[in-house]
Formats: sequence, structure tokens, C-alpha cells
Amino acid sequence: MAAVVRVAVIVLLVLALLLGAVWALQRRLIYLPDRASPGPAGRTLPGARDVELTTSDGLRLTAWLVPPTGPDRDIAVLYAPGNGGNRAGRAPLAAALAAQGLTVLLLDYRGYGGNPGSPDEEKLARDARAARAHLVTVEGADPQRLIYFGESLGCAVATEMAVELPPGGLLLRSPFTDLAATAAEHYPFLPVRLLLRDRFPVAEQIAQVSVPTAVVYGSRDTVVPTRQSELVAARAGGTVEVTVVAGADHNDPDLFDGPQVVAAVTRLADRIDHATR
Repeated sequence: MAAVVRVAVIVLLVLALLLGAVWALQRRLIYLPDRASPGPAGRTLPGARDVELTTSDGLRLTAWLVPPTGPDRDIAVLYAPGNGGNRAGRAPLAAALAAQGLTVLLLDYRGYGGNPGSPDEEKLARDARAARAHLVTVEGADPQRLIYFGESLGCAVATEMAVELPPGGLLLRSPFTDLAATAAEHYPFLPVRLLLRDRFPVAEQIAQVSVPTAVVYGSRDTVVPTRQSELVAARAGGTVEVTVVAGADHNDPDLFDGPQVVAAVTRLADRIDHATR
């Protein structure tokens, strides 16, 4: 009996240590930044310029502003990226959108792309608001002619901001219902809903967003299950258009800057034009 008790105690201690480590290190599993500075904007995207964003808690973040290279539609896209890389990896999409006459602000959160600080849910919300404030107050963008473009984790950032500060349109690329639901797919042996500090409740918040919305996802996404993206689209509070990129996985080029993604943004811009002109 004593031996059984000892084994049980050891198992409980190991489990406690494992859960403690997950609790302490979870943000290192969620946020995977490329911390290197991508360099001057114009070196990667001719005509683009570096801009500085000041957050409500006093951080100064660098970002890239990409002007239209096609006929100017007077619509700006605020790009909220996913949890990895930095803005250099989103340059091809910015170039493709600029060719459609759109202004694009490529945001890097704190801790990404040479920016100071460490990311978490509340701080990413501050960073996105700083980007929006720059577009509206410095660049003179009309809030009703803004598109929030969220990529994966950025879908949560963009949706949360859309509840408080509605844009002209919202595009969500590969959205999850909430972070715990996605984490549970990959770590089914852990009580992720009890452990997670950052929640990102996209499906709950999208119901409060009434602006035109576009949802784009790949049919073979191995990171965010397609049923989660489908559920987000179904819960949208406004009109919604769904684009399924056949055969695409979460990080495939077709979902970063493929023609179907660019076309979905363009159609959303057309809807904004129809509503505001």
C-alpha cells in the first residue's frame, strides 16, 4: 500500500510540475516572433515608408505604410498579423493590395520586427489601436473606409477592435473560434481552458460586429480546423462572404498572398465603396 501511495505522489508531483511549466511558459508557445528588424520599408517595397506608432502604454512601435500603386481607392487596410514572423513576410500581400489601389499598414506587434516589449492579449489590442490611430489621425484615413485584415491570431485582434471601433469592413483569414479551442486540438491531454491566460474569443465577439465581413480559410488547414472558421463565419453579426481556398494549409502561400485572398479584399473594398460613396 505504501508503495502505491509513493507512486501516486510521484505522479502527482510530475503532473504538477508539467502544468506549472505550461502555465509559466505558455506565451512562448503562443507567440513566435521574428524579433529581427526587417530594415527600411523602401528597401523591400519601393515607395513604402517607415512609420512609428505610439501605444497607450507608451511603447513606440515601427510599422510599414505602403501607398497605392494602382489608382487610389481611398481605402486603407490595417493588417493584424498572426503569431509568427514579422512584417517582411507580409510584404508580397501588401504589394498585391497596393496594386489594387489600397493603402496598407503592416503592423508588427511589440516583440516582433525589432519592436520592444513582450506580447499578450491585452497588449496586442493596444498595438492594433495605435495602428488605427495612426491611420486616422496622422494619415487622414476615413474610419468608415478602413478594412481590418486579421491573419490567424490577428483575426482575434482585429475582431476585438471592430467591436469597439467599427471599420468599414472586416476580413478574417483562418479565424479560430477561441484560442483554447485550437490549443485543445493540438494538446488534448492538457486542461487548456483552465491554463490559458490569453483567450481571444473570436466567435463570441464576431456576433457583435455588424460591418461587412469576409472570411477566408484553407480547406486543408492543419493548424485551425476548418469547422472553427466556418463557425466564426456563421456567427458574424453582419453580412458575410466566405472564400474557401481549396487544398490550402494554414501557412501555404495561397493563404498569404494568393489571388483568392486579394480578390476577397477587393470585393470587400467594393462593398465599402457602395456603402460610403
